[in-house]
Amino acid sequence: MIAPEPFFEPRGTPFSELHRIRALTTLGHQVDLVTYPFGEDVAMPGLRLFRSLRPPFIRGVGIGPSLAKIPLDILLSMTALRRAVGGRYDAIHSHEEGGLIGVILAALVRVPHLYDMHSSLPQQLTNFAFTRSKLTRGIFLAMERMMVRRSRVVIVICPSLEETARAIDPKTQIVLIENAPGSVEEQATPAQAAAVRSRHGLSPATPLVVYTGTFEAYQGLDLLYAAMALVHKERPDARLLLAGGKADQVARARAEARMAGLEDEVIFAGERPASEIPAYLCCATVLVSPRSRGTNTPLKIYQYLRSGKAIVATRLLTHTQVLADDTAILTGASPAEFAAGVLAALNDPPRAEAIGRRARERAETKYSYEAYLERTRRAYAALASEAEDVAPLNDVKDLA
Repeated sequence: MIAPEPFFEPRGTPFSELHRIRALTTLGHQVDLVTYPFGEDVAMPGLRLFRSLRPPFIRGVGIGPSLAKIPLDILLSMTALRRAVGGRYDAIHSHEEGGLIGVILAALVRVPHLYDMHSSLPQQLTNFAFTRSKLTRGIFLAMERMMVRRSRVVIVICPSLEETARAIDPKTQIVLIENAPGSVEEQATPAQAAAVRSRHGLSPATPLVVYTGTFEAYQGLDLLYAAMALVHKERPDARLLLAGGKADQVARARAEARMAGLEDEVIFAGERPASEIPAYLCCATVLVSPRSRGTNTPLKIYQYLRSGKAIVATRLLTHTQVLADDTAILTGASPAEFAAGVLAALNDPPRAEAIGRRARERAETKYSYEAYLERTRRAYAALASEAEDVAPLNDVKDLA
């Protein structure tokens, strides 16, 4: 497996990779993971970790496209080549732009390749405002086409990516596996939730709006601050808590919140260990996802669903692929509309409770761990087969 990310770090794609590895080892596979020289080591039966060399002067890498990824991916390719030639592997499984490395190595050692498509590479250029160059976008598009067409199986994490992959090659074997591997590890107790509130000086009765995730521009935090300034006028008792963001991002976010007229009303918890996130969700009155760009469904949405709390999210494809009006309060992407959604959840507890209950029911059926495992099994059955089509798995009822 080739993962061009810091592994492990508590953010989207590394989480997806961790869950994918856990599912594969549960199904009896052994995984050799080749990854960047950054991140926390993970001990798991059936997993061996191989890190590439660190380029001089590079001590980390952010989310999304960056110039630092060029030397990192070159060294990652060298490590992957040594492993592929020296080991005896049944398949190569590559994530993100690692698919380019993977398809070349798979052809070299004559094994099938699986491309784990977490996002559209050309779309990343827009989401992260990396460049407007048509040439660069063309190169990324050509890479994406090559990775899809030269892979025996493509895993996609949301329906919009399935459409992207099918547009590139209608004959591609595609398996949709949402980033929703729920488990008992993601359940928090009331005592743990109370401890989070106490840690941040909040009483049990304080209405609490919680956001978890990264602080990248496409997450729409500017919209959230502007909306909460409006919420505060009607509900001065409400507080906003954000769990996420690196130190420099949190410093900038504090300044943005102050400019929006928020001072004591916002709590920045910083990056939290993955094990703590369920308690942060459990202590919330309402959970928010103000994402403003992109089409991929945020991993946190599945965690939000499992929490059983009311969700307020923008009515954009990134959310509506999973959320509907019965499982969330969906709003327009303006401060006034988003504020109205938050106030609806805060001011109508019976409605919020009903939405949260239906959200949890959806998570326990359509997005169960059993469904996640079965979809992973099907992807690898397709990888081992020369058959052109794999029956789609659209719901947990298909497990029967």
